[in-house]
Amino acid sequence: MLQRYWFGDVDEQGCRGAGTDPAALAERAATLRTGMEAYIPIEWEVARDCGVVRDRGEYINLLRAVCTRLAREEIAVAYQARDVELLQMVRMLDELDNVINLLSERAAEWHQVTNPSFSRKYRRLPPDDIEHLPCREARGGLSDVAGEINRLTGVRGRLMREVSARADEVMPNVSALIGGLVAARLLSRAGGLSALARMPGSTIQVLGSERALFSHLRGGTPPPKHGIIFQHRRVHNA
Repeated sequence: MLQRYWFGDVDEQGCRGAGTDPAALAERAATLRTGMEAYIPIEWEVARDCGVVRDRGEYINLLRAVCTRLAREEIAVAYQARDVELLQMVRMLDELDNVINLLSERAAEWHQVTNPSFSRKYRRLPPDDIEHLPCREARGGLSDVAGEINRLTGVRGRLMREVSARADEVMPNVSALIGGLVAARLLSRAGGLSALARMPGSTIQVLGSERALFSHLRGGTPPPKHGIIFQHRRVHNA
């Protein structure tokens, strides 16, 4: 019975090598579709008998070169997917949110030290105004930090618009239903477009509420009704 391996073909009559070019061998290996039930493992000496290698070290080096080339090709194909860049954009947006919130909190606490009356105003202000208040009244290093917060806030706004526009291109149907930004966050939480497409509606409904779900399973707290889709105004106002 003929057995095809990455280095050549083996049957009852012997072995026929496929050469020593890593590119050609990688292309050959990518076409092999032998099931595990029909796979017959062999020793490296068979490749030597085929004339592909002379010793075990040469066999290992050639196999490493073939595997490395295959991995690079698979990575290149994966990175060509339309949703890969969108995933990174959403994750960068989340990181920007965390950085802005942390810097705003620290700037407000710093400003409170020099202006104790600020603490009462701080509790009454909406979050968007908190980001800008230290910049108007700060001096020195605090002013620099407040200016950086404002700059990052502008970057976040531009990135949000870019994420929404890219989501309209990558997943137009979902974006038309719930908006580009919410659709992109669902995509990011699911891990990709294909993973999101395979999810049942019940899973998508609670996507993003994993902590509440696990708390419900462990401690009997009320189960979550929705996750990221709660950010959509129609769901939020329902």
